[in-house]
Parts: sequence; structure tokens; C-alpha cells
Amino acid sequence: MKPLSDCPKTTLAAIRGVLTDIDGTVSTDGRLTAEAYGALEALKQAGFLVIPVTGRPAGWCDMIARFWPVDAVVGENGAFWMWHDARRGKLRIRFIQSEADRTDGRRRLEAVRADVLREVPGAGIASEQPYRLADLAIDFREDVPPLPMSDVERIVAIFERHGAHAKVSSIHVNGWFGDYDKLTTSRAMMAELFGVDLAHDAEHYIFSGDSPNDSTMFGFFPNGVGVANVRDFAGAMPALPRWVTQARSGAGFVELVGALIAARS
Repeated sequence: MKPLSDCPKTTLAAIRGVLTDIDGTVSTDGRLTAEAYGALEALKQAGFLVIPVTGRPAGWCDMIARFWPVDAVVGENGAFWMWHDARRGKLRIRFIQSEADRTDGRRRLEAVRADVLREVPGAGIASEQPYRLADLAIDFREDVPPLPMSDVERIVAIFERHGAHAKVSSIHVNGWFGDYDKLTTSRAMMAELFGVDLAHDAEHYIFSGDSPNDSTMFGFFPNGVGVANVRDFAGAMPALPRWVTQARSGAGFVELVGALIAARS
């Protein structure tokens, strides 16, 4: 990882859009600061495509797509994307799986839930779980006392024992049944909604993030940008971002946005 300040201005000036994680990247200690929200608005005003790509639930994504200055949002680690269709005047959602597959997945996740709560003392079900449509979120440090990484690894192992996918964020372990993730859904969304083939145009888009569930995105985007706290998880990530901000969390996101707008200007 190299400092974002070393990124050539010509590289930044060629960026057309920003896909970004939310928790620990745009947010800071669980809060969305005015500066970080203002950075999202500044990106939109400057003409960038803005797309949060998050593990957060459908209920949150509904609000984000409606009220935030964004073009779309990918939620639950790739289970769907949402966008507000201004022409039709309504929110729209595109699921990756059928309703039958999602129903079956939720049924199978109940066994995972029971095993995690029995085998990993201190782990909790994320308070947002009632607003999820496709996955199970296990809380290991948001509303419960922080668990050691060994317990986080045990939670992942339980998901995998049941044949589910599992990804670690800065606060949750998210698990689901189905062959999708942040990257596969982001690529499908960009092609279907915006006519962008990321296989050919990845260098014109930045992904910003901070934790292991962002690793596949960092491995794909040649100009991935981690906020400084990505270093906290570096040992657990198969792929790291090319660039890293000086500041952590939301302040790092503000730093990235400032660099992009300055380069374009």
C-alpha cells in the first residue's frame, strides 16, 4: 500500500466514479459525520458516480438509496442493489437470487444462528437483523463487548461448516448461501444499471474500504483506496488496496474525495 498522496494526479483525474464501503470507511466509530456526508454530496455535485457497497441490511439500504446523494447502493454483501428511479419516481430493487432461494437460505441460516450462539459465548445477533432479507449478521464488536479474533474465526468456521459463505467486516461476520459477493454484484449492477463493463473500465473507478470483506474489491480495482484503518486488518486480507489515506475512517474518505475533486479541477 502506497500513500494516496503519491497517486499520480493523472490517475485521479481519470476516475469517473467511487464505489465505497460504509462502516469504518465513510462512518467513524459508528457515526456518520457531517464532513463525510458532505464529501458524498461533493462527489455527486462534481459529477462522479457514487455507489455505497455495504454489508448493511436492506432496511438501511432503502433509506440510503432514497435519501443519500448516491446513484445506487449494493447491500448485504451483494444480495441485491437498490436505486431510486427518478423517472418513475420510486425505489427499485434487483435481487441476485430468487425469492425461493432467499427463503431457503434464511431457513438454513437458522441452524447457523443456533450453533454460533451456543459455541461462541459473547457473540450476538446484529440488532439490524430484522431488516435483512438474505443473510445473517453476527455482531462481534458493535453492540457487544469486542471479541478476540480467535472467536471471530470460530464464527466464520461455523458458517463454512454449514456450507455458507462468510465475510468479516469491522463489526460483523456476515454469512449467506449463494454464489455472490460485493464484487460480483457490483460488476452486474454497473453493467445493467449504468452500461459500464468493469472488466475493461476498472481503472476509471475507485473502491474505498477498510476491512476483510472488502478484499475481493481491492483485488479487482487497480486503484483501490483503503482508509488508514485498513492496516488494522492487513494480516487477514488476501488482497490489499494500492493506495491508503493518511487519515482513518470518515476523515480518510474526506481526504480521498478532496484528492479526486482537486485532480479533476
